[in-house]
Amino acid sequence: MKLSVIIPAFNEEQYVDRCVRSIARALDIHASRLPSSEIIVTDNNSTDATAEIARRAGATVVFEPINHISRARNAGGRAATGDWFLFIDADCELHPDTLADLLDHLDRGDLAGGGCDIILDRVPMLGRVIVFAARTVMRLTNNAGGAFLFCRADAFWEIGGFSEEIYAAEELLMSKAIKRWAAPRGLRFVFLTREPLLVSGRKFYLYGYWDFLKIFVYALFSRKRTLGSKERLGYFYDGRR
Repeated sequence: MKLSVIIPAFNEEQYVDRCVRSIARALDIHASRLPSSEIIVTDNNSTDATAEIARRAGATVVFEPINHISRARNAGGRAATGDWFLFIDADCELHPDTLADLLDHLDRGDLAGGGCDIILDRVPMLGRVIVFAARTVMRLTNNAGGAFLFCRADAFWEIGGFSEEIYAAEELLMSKAIKRWAAPRGLRFVFLTREPLLVSGRKFYLYGYWDFLKIFVYALFSRKRTLGSKERLGYFYDGRR
């Protein structure tokens, strides 16, 4: 079994080294259980040193010229050679116990994919409320958040990868697609909880309450138009880090 860890990255020079090295450390600790693995960073048309830093940290770097998270994930998938794909955001740190939890589930042989619980490194009160709500919804619906999603490579290809028709919430559509793919095959989709993924809470300090409220209102009254508009999803694509 080979695991391909895929990291979409747009102007992530502050975080990508820490992310790649945390993954490399976790893979090294569990090398006896997972002898074959790779780390792929998709440079999503960054204007900073993301690609150079990722290479120095030991990742294979591929380039996606169109700034679009789904395209970045899919470009990494096309370069991957593993039996399993694990998509992790560039501002995260992977704990070895999280990988151990994933491997324990893979060893059972009845899995199609899954997600993982998250915690933020630092967060104001607004962020705590939003993250608590998001974690609760992910647990109850058994869906993956964008920071951590894994699936079988054959499922990824048969589904067609992440939807490139939307600019956010692509992980939710992918979770549902994997579950539909898994059901007739008797396979499961799981939500890992043993050790949450550590995610940067930077956006709650870089943006104000109005920025989050505006996207919420857009999505509430015009979800399809909002998800299909990069302009309406400002803090995902404006490059502020």
